[in-house]
Amino acid sequence: MATKREESGSEISILEVQKGLMEFCILGCSPLIMNRMSQKVWFELLAPKGRKTASEKASTAKHDPIAEYRASVYRMPRDSDPTVLAILPTAFKRAMGTAALDMPGAKRTQIGRLVYVHGELVPVYGTPKVFMAVTRSADMNKTPDIRTRAIIPEWACKLKVEFTKPIIREQSIANLLAAAGFQSGVGDWRQEKGSGAYGAFKLVSDDDPDFVRICSTQARDAQQAGLDEPEAYNDETSEMLAWFNVEMKRRGFKVAA
Repeated sequence: MATKREESGSEISILEVQKGLMEFCILGCSPLIMNRMSQKVWFELLAPKGRKTASEKASTAKHDPIAEYRASVYRMPRDSDPTVLAILPTAFKRAMGTAALDMPGAKRTQIGRLVYVHGELVPVYGTPKVFMAVTRSADMNKTPDIRTRAIIPEWACKLKVEFTKPIIREQSIANLLAAAGFQSGVGDWRQEKGSGAYGAFKLVSDDDPDFVRICSTQARDAQQAGLDEPEAYNDETSEMLAWFNVEMKRRGFKVAA
């Protein structure tokens, strides 16, 4: 505690603000669904093309599942990075903020101001697969559609969390992150959304057998192979992909490899 003397002679106390830093090993408890917005959508938002004509709709395919699968992942920028795949650190920060609503200790607003998860991207270990599922659009009629994303059946990562002491303490950070893994999760169809239970995780030690196995066997090479030679996650996806490939060839459309 520092003190400062005013001109009147009285002293005021100044709280010394310090930074705390903790590193956590994260192990997925349920599959992680990647949810990056594709560049195609970015470009359409930036410069909309307008409605397609009937002839354009008839001559082009609405979906390209494999291209959508590859576009759904965040990627580490350098070849020297340990993984190809990544997740936004803000996903974990948001999860902690949501957990703070139901946990004693730090408040959600404090998490936003006083907690920082290091990095622009967090390397995530695990081999991706193709996941196709029926979704509902946000329009008034909740129009059904098929959405294709990458899913990582088993995954792991490391987080560095910086926070302001003594306003927030180490135990509060650990408790909130642990609660976030169960109550909120990360990625699409996570627990927080209410309709799914994907993206759940837990805190483990760096010598946890599953954590070590995933990090050592499902890193950059395995991930690149999973992107280059996609494999269906489940029977439903496998059936849809097989039908799509046959149907696109019948219609004379080019199908992604």
